[in-house]
Amino acid sequence: MESLYAITTGALTACGLYLTLRGRTFPVVVGLTLLSYAVNLFLFSMGGLTTDGAVIIDGPNDYADPLPQALVLTAIVIGFSMTAFVVILSMRARGDLGNDHVDGGELEESREDRQ
Repeated sequence: MESLYAITTGALTACGLYLTLRGRTFPVVVGLTLLSYAVNLFLFSMGGLTTDGAVIIDGPNDYADPLPQALVLTAIVIGFSMTAFVVILSMRARGDLGNDHVDGGELEESREDRQ
């Protein structure tokens, strides 16, 4: 189970980094979302993966650690709000600049061509 988590976290991180380094805003937003999913899996796996852990402590038995679950839930909420903010910010930049390039490099070239 741990190897599946490690492979999935690594694949999400690699895909997220690749998409974050793209030149347009939509792949960057998707890449940041994939990176946040990878971080959520990492946080969740740091709590220890138990399959038969009890939710409520009732003695010396194994129990599920609630702290990673709370951290992941908080990270999901924060990640969703930041994704919504970045999407609105990229839509605004597209409307103002006329393109969806991250660095705005083509905007400068088109201004030079007009002059």
